[in-house]
Amino acid sequence: MARRYDPERRQRIIDAAIRIVGRKGIAGLSHRSAAAEADVPLGSTTYHFKTLDELMVAALRQASEGFAKAVSARGALEDPRSDLAEELAQLLGEWMAGDRTGVELEYELYLAALRRPALRPVAAEWCAGLAEQLARRTDPVTARALVALMDGICLQVLLTGAEYDAAYAREMLGRVIG
Repeated sequence: MARRYDPERRQRIIDAAIRIVGRKGIAGLSHRSAAAEADVPLGSTTYHFKTLDELMVAALRQASEGFAKAVSARGALEDPRSDLAEELAQLLGEWMAGDRTGVELEYELYLAALRRPALRPVAAEWCAGLAEQLARRTDPVTARALVALMDGICLQVLLTGAEYDAAYAREMLGRVIG
């Protein structure tokens, strides 16, 4: 029997992995669970992703695009007359108010890099990419500090279940910006 051409199969597997991690966490993801979720043969997952880490790298890369796209889309970050602390606080608020599952998923994959070295370069790329965008409005060291602060604020909100406090975020971001 001839192989069926399916150019979207790889993407369906990545999307399936993201859904699984969103529902069950990292522990629920396997080649078998991704194949079942994507409705593809098990061999397809191992063909496209030799290891589970390769699949997680692809999922993390795709999931982390969300916040980076939101930052890019916010034209005010390019406007030197805008209040950068206010813009970033609003951006964080919009992101945290959106699909909470998506935010949690992004952080779960991001934090998985602590135990899975294959994920570390992708997490580092995300931080560096965001810092590069922010460095257009400030210096590189301050940009890195802003990324760390925004990460910390988001993690505190996610872990404690507290409401996002835009005024607090704006105040702290403003202190870092100087």
